[in-house]
Amino acid sequence: MTPLFLAALLAGGPDCTIAPGFSQQGKPYEYDTETLYDYINGNSEGYFLYGFKKMRGMNCAGGGLKMVIDISEFQSPELAYGMFTGNADPRLPRETIGAAGQVAPSKATFAKGVYYGEVSVEPQGDHTALLRKAALALAARLEGSTETPAAIGWFPKQGLQPGFPRLVPQSVLGLKMLTRGYVAQYEDAKAFVVTEASEDAAKALFARLKERFPPAGAAQAGEESYTGDERLLGRLCFFRKGAHVGGFVNVKAGDPAARAAALAQALP
Repeated sequence: MTPLFLAALLAGGPDCTIAPGFSQQGKPYEYDTETLYDYINGNSEGYFLYGFKKMRGMNCAGGGLKMVIDISEFQSPELAYGMFTGNADPRLPRETIGAAGQVAPSKATFAKGVYYGEVSVEPQGDHTALLRKAALALAARLEGSTETPAAIGWFPKQGLQPGFPRLVPQSVLGLKMLTRGYVAQYEDAKAFVVTEASEDAAKALFARLKERFPPAGAAQAGEESYTGDERLLGRLCFFRKGAHVGGFVNVKAGDPAARAAALAQALP
């Protein structure tokens, strides 16, 4: 966030001008990990999962409408992007706002650098054009990269379902041992990649996967891999490549080992 914009946001400057004709109502507000619950109550946990640090915002009014601007800061651009994808509506298209954005009739969201922006308008109605312009203007004032995480490009595109790949902040595939990683849902399978802190940590994780899901066959993916068939995960293939552990599960068509090999080849 630029120093000028941050100062304006906290001091009550002309931030509402991201939407022409709107002016500030009341004082700007700020919340952190200790106080966010006071603002959004039951949904605060959804922010904390992605490494939330603080939120700044303000209310604006114009033309009989109320506009709320919230800017949340996260621990990394990857986590801010994860917050965006975790809350985006898969039925709506993505837009070029920051690293990625989405505009619905009453709310626009986007990620840029370590920031997750939200602009909403009341009362309910189709405010798409207004929200798009406001979100674009807000994103332009924030510092940070507009690049998507590199992991987004690892997954095959064919058959990929809308809204994927996305960052899962905990229990990937419903497994606590897979603490955080990317998941991609396909028409006939699901893929995942978890990146550990080191190659040794990835080797240890892969060994735990083998113990939990015993191998049923060999595979040629990454540096070590195997296939299996499990009651909940279906036909699967797990692999390790460097500090990455990934694979395909619930494969209903095709060869799990071949699909896992293609994914492993795309990893650095």
